[in-house]
Amino acid sequence: MHKIPVTVITGFLGAGKTTLIRHLLQNNQGRRIAVLVNEFGEMGIDGDLLRSCQVCEAEGAAQPTTNIVELTNGCLCCTVQEEFLPTMQVLLQRRNEIDCMLIETSGLALPKPLVQAFRWPEIRTGATVDGVITVVDCEALASGKLVGDLEALESQRQADESLEHETPIEELFEDQLACADLVLLTKVDRADSDSQLKVQQWLQQELRPGVKVVPCQQGEINPDILLGFNAAVEDNLQDRPSHHDTEEDHDHDDEINSVHLVLDRAFNPTTLIDQLKILVQSQEIYRIKGFVHVPNKAMRLVLQGVGDRFDSFYDRPWQLNEFRQTRLVLIGRALEAEKIRATIEA
Repeated sequence: MHKIPVTVITGFLGAGKTTLIRHLLQNNQGRRIAVLVNEFGEMGIDGDLLRSCQVCEAEGAAQPTTNIVELTNGCLCCTVQEEFLPTMQVLLQRRNEIDCMLIETSGLALPKPLVQAFRWPEIRTGATVDGVITVVDCEALASGKLVGDLEALESQRQADESLEHETPIEELFEDQLACADLVLLTKVDRADSDSQLKVQQWLQQELRPGVKVVPCQQGEINPDILLGFNAAVEDNLQDRPSHHDTEEDHDHDDEINSVHLVLDRAFNPTTLIDQLKILVQSQEIYRIKGFVHVPNKAMRLVLQGVGDRFDSFYDRPWQLNEFRQTRLVLIGRALEAEKIRATIEA
């Protein structure tokens, strides 16, 4: 199947990222767009776009993974409340419904670590970073500032424990520019033409060769300008320098692991799923997949799980010369193989 092209939209709080995304959804030109945001309430999507809310976890689950909202124009909006990987995996399972994807980063998030996540084996086969759009506040730059409301930006930083609080605002801004395939200059109507020109000339000096600065008002820009870079950004990050490149690499691949189980026994599907749900609560398991030998069944059961949601179906009869085994693969973070095996065999 095709890889979903993903556009990463970065920029400081108040620069206009949400306005841009809302305009793209309202003028999607028939594209089925999936949008990932940190909090759905921040999206400001107009009421006539909303259709239904589907919570992708059973009610009362301890750690809900995603909250997908289907829009009337065929698009999807998905909140990232916990981990990025499970959210992406849920959307990749629906890739036949998606033409492209937008990810709005936090105003203080570095874009490069997010792009690096698309090298993870669980994602890279299904999605690619089509391009990085950095949204910049022209009014703020024209007045000698990087952000319109510095106090609000600092409050956001202090409230987010996942951020590096010591990183200067200037370095964050430079990293957002260094990763960009296009810079969208917003609030140009609030700066005179001479100031606009100076801001654009200064930005151009800070960008990689070939990266354009495009003025924009109220997020109103043709989607064809923002989508379709085909940059495969995750494959050329060496050309996008960051202040944090020399820091110790805490790559996701060091923590993600998989546990492969081959069990020479049959399982009642309901009992097995109950045991797997117990494991999901005690270990950080993202995906479960495999084949199950069911007692007194001539057919092989296919089992798939994301979080504590499980699907199963019988795909084919066991072959005459095929040894009937239960084979499972569990993918997650720092999984303990022996504990998993003991729980399943209990």
